[in-house]
Parts: sequence; structure tokens; C-alpha cells
Amino acid sequence: QVQLVESGGGLVQAGGSLTISCAASGGSLGRLSMGWFRQAPGKERDFVAAISWHGGRMDYVDSVKGRFSISRDNAKNMVYLQMNSLKTEDTAVYFCAASLQSTTSRRDTTYRSWGQGTQVTVSS
Repeated sequence: QVQLVESGGGLVQAGGSLTISCAASGGSLGRLSMGWFRQAPGKERDFVAAISWHGGRMDYVDSVKGRFSISRDNAKNMVYLQMNSLKTEDTAVYFCAASLQSTTSRRDTTYRSWGQGTQVTVSS
């Protein structure tokens, strides 16, 4: 099964921008829909964004619409999440995940592979 590793997290001030990445190894991202989830301290892991295998369809949770952009480069086995106008409530560990489905899903049960997460902290 494909292994996923996130990177690019860090500390950023509110209103700033940050792009995090997900690198796949041991397999190809081709025909796999991909998603980003996040988990804040004491909270459940929540859906953030998803992208279909061909990159033609994206889905976002309402709280990040207009601020976050998900993209992928299947040739490089990479997935990205560009985060703009960051808010303190965006602070969380961000996880990337791969699904066997070709289209987007908000359900974490549809994702088969998960990364270890990267910490994003937004300060006021």
C-alpha cells in the first residue's frame, strides 16, 4: 500500500499563508482520490479538502472555502494544500490520505492510507 509523508507545517501569524505537501512512496497516486484532514487538540479528525484522481473535482469544508486550495501532481506523486488567510482556528495537525475511489469523499472511512501528519500553528 502507498505510504504518505506530509511536510511543510510550521508557525505562521494569522492572515498569513502556508503550503503543506504530501509525498507518496511505494506506489502511484494515479487514479486515487486524495484528501486532507486535520485534528486539533481534544477534537476529532475532520475533513478539510479532497481532490479527484484526475484533479478535475475539488471539495472543501465550508470553513476553508475561498482560503485553501488543494492540488496534485500525479507524475511526481505529490499532493499540496495551499492555505491563505490563515486563522487561529486552523491550528491543527494536518493529515493527507489516499482513497481507492477515483472521486472525492468527505468520509474518512473511504480513505485507506494515511500520513503521520504535519503541525500547523497559527498565532494571533
